Amino acid sequence: MNGSEFLKALDNIVEEKKIKREEVLDAMKQGLAAAYKKYDAKTNVRVDINEDTGDIKVISYLVVVDDYLEPTYEVDEEGNEVEIPPAINPDAQILLEDAKEIVPDIKVGETIEKEVTPKDFGRVAAGVCKQVVTQKIREAEKNSIIADYADKKDEMLVGTLAMEDAKNYYVDLGRTRGILPRSEMIPGEVVKMGSSIKVYVTKVEATTKGPLILLSRNHYGFVKRLFESEIPEVNDGTILIHGVAREPGIRSKVAVSSTESNIDPIGSCIGAKGSRIANILKELNGERVDLVLYSDDPTEYIKNALAPAKNVIVSITDAEKKEALAIVDDENLSLAIGKKGANIRLASRLTKYKIEVKTMQQITEEGNANA
Repeated sequence: MNGSEFLKALDNIVEEKKIKREEVLDAMKQGLAAAYKKYDAKTNVRVDINEDTGDIKVISYLVVVDDYLEPTYEVDEEGNEVEIPPAINPDAQILLEDAKEIVPDIKVGETIEKEVTPKDFGRVAAGVCKQVVTQKIREAEKNSIIADYADKKDEMLVGTLAMEDAKNYYVDLGRTRGILPRSEMIPGEVVKMGSSIKVYVTKVEATTKGPLILLSRNHYGFVKRLFESEIPEVNDGTILIHGVAREPGIRSKVAVSSTESNIDPIGSCIGAKGSRIANILKELNGERVDLVLYSDDPTEYIKNALAPAKNVIVSITDAEKKEALAIVDDENLSLAIGKKGANIRLASRLTKYKIEVKTMQQITEEGNANA
């Protein structure tokens, strides 16, 4: 391989693998240095690559050390300290006195160098360094992918369903694949291989086997990101999302408010004839979504969160412990609680309050019983 062919191969690797040029060069230098060790395992060498011509040179070097070297000491079997005469490593060091015979003005710490590139090095090195360089490129590629996806945690991505097994789906994200566990799918949804899919990134981690990117569609953050992608006012910050509580496949509650008094946050999220919210509901496989008007007043916020129940009266029973009592009439009791307690459970998660729901009749009966 001549210099121009080498540079062309280098540029192809940089372009294809999206790795920094200097990282590929460093990997190649290390691989070529390892290849030379097949010739002379004792010699200290480095490899220089001319980035303009592609010429490769192997340089042998010795580090210049002071003429006076400190002795070392060891303890013998009888516990006596024994002096070990100072010595240099002739394969890596040269005494200053000897070095000055070669380069008169050389100093301690500098190096004596000479080119030792074998005539047939190109042919031999190609095979020997291939494995080393490949490994280094793999490592650099892993690091590059991790760097690309490190800031994607808690974000929504669009990928293609590429593979599946008993436990997971594998989503092609471009440069790598993410793992979407079946347990992280929305209950009841059916997907097809090769189809496009929106996913929420829950974890990005470097492992010995490569980048690990875990995905989800039942995480509450997935709902938040859907709102940001479908509602322009949410994306630009005009409408704020204060919280999302979710039971995947069943129901979600999303607390919203507006930074502008003339914009209705709930109406904007629903859209004309429900067009905006319809796209979100479709992506959620028909999961119900309650839009809750956020309020700084916890009693008002809890009241709104308990919708579709109406005529709710809220009392904060313990502000420090965040406990509240919601009083409803008989007609709204089941709505406030929800099927299998889902409504009150989601309202509690959304508001961060432990909510107890009772009718006035129940309160009166309890009062009489305690009298």
